Amino acid sequence: MSDIPREFVFTRYPARQGLVWLAAAYAMFRAHRLAWVVLVLAYFLVLLMVRVIPFVGPYAMTVMKPVLAVGLLAAAWTQERGGTPALGQLMQGFRANLWSLLAIGAFFVVGITIAVFASALVDGGKLVDLMGGDGAMTEAEVTAALADGRLQLGMAFSALLSLPVVIATWWAPALVVFQDAGAAAALAASLRAALANWKPLAVYGLGVFFYGGVVPGLVIAVIAMVLPSDAGRLFVIALLLPYSLFFAATLHVSDYVSYREVFHSGETLAPLSKGA
Repeated sequence: MSDIPREFVFTRYPARQGLVWLAAAYAMFRAHRLAWVVLVLAYFLVLLMVRVIPFVGPYAMTVMKPVLAVGLLAAAWTQERGGTPALGQLMQGFRANLWSLLAIGAFFVVGITIAVFASALVDGGKLVDLMGGDGAMTEAEVTAALADGRLQLGMAFSALLSLPVVIATWWAPALVVFQDAGAAAALAASLRAALANWKPLAVYGLGVFFYGGVVPGLVIAVIAMVLPSDAGRLFVIALLLPYSLFFAATLHVSDYVSYREVFHSGETLAPLSKGA
């Protein structure tokens, strides 16, 4: 489909809606926990297989993410209409405007790359040198480098430049698959809707930081105080590995939940046909 200018209607929400999206996504995940864990594991496995391709693997993996994300969106769409998420849906993106989805992935790669290289304007290239290293730096050297004030400034500058790229690609795959948008139209509509909903997205981000960073950090700290190092490490892995999978699945479901509320607020759901 060509990128003919279109108007994508969206709804603006208050800040608290960011937590509502996470809660609703977790409820959907909990209803079909095993199916979602299998889907997310398969998603990461496919990305890992792409990642190990010599020379182009890391870039190809990022470009492929919107394509595979469509499979998770399709699974959530199916569940919301009374169906069950299925492993076969993971490849749905290859049958849904593939070139637009690949273009979104390429946009993300190029945008983030530009943001990283632009950090040289404020840190003299320290971040680029650190990220482009050959892995010869020791952990102590990396820690010392990260403590450099100019490097920290470069990281902050790069993150600021990356933000428009991230929010432009936030709902773009869903707009491609559910509203037949071309890549440029989907990116523009996602950016406009995300800027209009910056408050709930900020709260959503804080929620992700709390459950994805603070909670695991507290668990690790408590276990470290209670158990010896070796036993503690095993217990942390046994506890946080399933938690990480549950959390990752919830985040992917939340992509659909937030898209559905922002771009289809108040719409009546059509039940699945018997053959679906």
